[in-house]
Amino acid sequence: MPINDLVAGPSQSGAPLVRTEPIQERSAARVDALLDAAAEVVDEIGFDRLTTAMVAERAEASIGTVYRYFPDRIVLLQALRDRAVQRYRAAVVEYIHESHPEHWWNAVECAIDAFVDMFRNEVGFRIIRFTDAERSPVVSDAHYGIGFFAHKFAEILVAEFGLPAGDELNFHLEVVVEIVDSLINRAFLIDPKGDEGFISEARVVVGEYLAKRYSDGSVSASA
Repeated sequence: MPINDLVAGPSQSGAPLVRTEPIQERSAARVDALLDAAAEVVDEIGFDRLTTAMVAERAEASIGTVYRYFPDRIVLLQALRDRAVQRYRAAVVEYIHESHPEHWWNAVECAIDAFVDMFRNEVGFRIIRFTDAERSPVVSDAHYGIGFFAHKFAEILVAEFGLPAGDELNFHLEVVVEIVDSLINRAFLIDPKGDEGFISEARVVVGEYLAKRYSDGSVSASA
């Protein structure tokens, strides 16, 4: 199913997320704990000042444990970003499954709602911008690099709602990603709960932009 395919694919960084693959449950939990600690630190002081020592202290782990999985702070930040983006993709899938959208615009609303929810509830997500991952260099497949989310979301709209497939739809959704990322980031710039004015306007702008290209007349009413 295209919807479930949205969460497929390797990391956006093009490099292993960790030095030692966490194939055991305990190792995976340890990596998550380190990333949770990194997210808390990033949320408090920003990613520029984050150090592996800070992460070790916050996670109550040795610096050796951090280096076992992350050779340096750059790989650690890449892993944190990739996890956040992967969680967002999974949230979009969950929103769509739960709401059973009847129109393609409602599926787009699911993606926007999931994005807002990540800003409110995923620690560190406000700092690590979504589009930074979407602009990462192409890895082994074009769909896993620049515009991965737009390409995969396009497949959902084609398969589930009959929108015309092709580069044009992919491009329009990449534009939507840029619009939503900018406006939602602005919404949370000052207000940790999100400025509803900017959040609402993001839906309006995206709705009007897509309605001019694909609407059957129902988008303007729901947006």
